[in-house]
Amino acid sequence: MATVLDSVRAFFAPSQTYTIDTETPGDVVARETLLDRAMGADRRKKSSEKIRRNRVPAEGLALVARDGDGHVIGTVRLWNVEAGISPEGNPIEALLLGPLAVSEDHEGKGIGGALMRAAIAEAHNRGHGAILLVGDAAYYERFGFFAEKAAHLVMPGPFQRERFLALELKAGWLEGAVGMIVASGRKLA
Repeated sequence: MATVLDSVRAFFAPSQTYTIDTETPGDVVARETLLDRAMGADRRKKSSEKIRRNRVPAEGLALVARDGDGHVIGTVRLWNVEAGISPEGNPIEALLLGPLAVSEDHEGKGIGGALMRAAIAEAHNRGHGAILLVGDAAYYERFGFFAEKAAHLVMPGPFQRERFLALELKAGWLEGAVGMIVASGRKLA
């Protein structure tokens, strides 16, 4: 039976130069090396990283792009979080996306966009209500992310308000949401 991820792979990676796939344990070293190169030495000091620390990504939402030889050339992961509370005082389950990175020698080939579309489609398929991220609005608005949806939410530690964006996968999911983003996913064993 074909999955949404199979359909996304076929549609968004039609060339033979790369494929989108689920991350495997064998990808860890390549992923971390790619992230160190793309994000720099300070990447572990960011507010988003504090939320991800000692957690595992959301089920089925750790994706990689592979070149024709199977090497990791791109990565995106999504993490379970609580996006503040609802007007009724209930925690709002959501996802935090990041980091998204593509190997420098493969930039400009649409790999980042393909990873984003695959991640959004898979999150939607798995029934998630919203995705949050900290990133460049000019890039992420094309995927439906806007600062207004996260206007009353805050990250732990310093962050740039104009770069804190959200996409509702279910209409109204973040309506009235206020408060701090906190990790809610499974902890590392």
